[in-house]
Amino acid sequence: MNEIVIIIPAYKPHEKIMEDFIKELKNNFKHIVIVDDGSGEEYTKIFNKFEQMGIPVLKHNVNLGKGRAIKTAFNYCLNTYPQLLGTITADCDGQHTVEDIKKCIEKLKENPKKLVIGTRNFDEKNVPFKSRYGNKITRNMFRAFVGIKITDTQSGLRAFGKEAMQMFLTTSGERYEYETNMLIACKEKEIEIAEVPIKTIYINNNELSHFHPFRDSILIYKLFLKYILAAVSSFFVDIVLFMLFMHILPNIELGIFTTIVLASILARICSSAYNFAINAQVVFKNKGKNSIVKYFTLVAIQMFISAFLVSEIFKVTNLNSTTLKIGVDLLIFIANFIIQREWVFKNKKEFDKKRK
Repeated sequence: MNEIVIIIPAYKPHEKIMEDFIKELKNNFKHIVIVDDGSGEEYTKIFNKFEQMGIPVLKHNVNLGKGRAIKTAFNYCLNTYPQLLGTITADCDGQHTVEDIKKCIEKLKENPKKLVIGTRNFDEKNVPFKSRYGNKITRNMFRAFVGIKITDTQSGLRAFGKEAMQMFLTTSGERYEYETNMLIACKEKEIEIAEVPIKTIYINNNELSHFHPFRDSILIYKLFLKYILAAVSSFFVDIVLFMLFMHILPNIELGIFTTIVLASILARICSSAYNFAINAQVVFKNKGKNSIVKYFTLVAIQMFISAFLVSEIFKVTNLNSTTLKIGVDLLIFIANFIIQREWVFKNKKEFDKKRK
């Protein structure tokens, strides 16, 4: 297994820039696969040139998105090259050089089980404003919500081993969000990510890119919103139930501190059942028995911490108990998310066993 295939997803490419790039690739690499992602009839001539050069061109009848184009190429390569070691994706807009592609290939050969990413330096002067700050915001969001530190989350220069390609074929996403989903999948399945510094190239202020900052950022950031929405909705369920129990329990003549503790416990039991269902089904997608045990162990610990802190602070300040609970639980929320991500729902699936 030693074949490396260069994959070029293309949508309405600049003829001269892409043709020069493909010719240079042809002079340096044996296997190249191009995906015409529904560019239209006016681009048929360009792609015909590449076919005449002996390069396979996979065609989408309509534009399906970069994610789908990469999956199409993965599937083709896995079925076509029996000695496949892996593939490397590169953009057709002149941002990636043969030299950098070779660097990523060498890194992949060192460990084909890693995902290799060519990372750009966004502090360089030639980086357009939208790319500079868009990528910095995304990578900081990624570090906060996913728990992995990556310099360039949107790099299109990536190298994949054969097993990773098989796994990423089932990863969700059809457009630019697919590359973000890959990184999340790496976190979930404990696939290491290797970063290779590459040149930061933007031609004419990156006007050739089909990345739409507003539309495609929504597609990317909605991946993070599910984490927040699950926690926030559970938080409000917990607070509403706490208020309800605080209203009901005094009717059975409990002391105020006992009422706070009992209301906290009952509210947390109900809201945690709701939260676990959301996290297991939607957020972390792990419904294993071990996760259930870990989750409710965590809930029990945090439930008593919350009840204890609210009641103790109430003794000192005599502030409204609901207000105190909101403040305490906001602090616990941060720790709760990290612990769930790193321990409760950490999921080694069959893919991990195969890698070993």
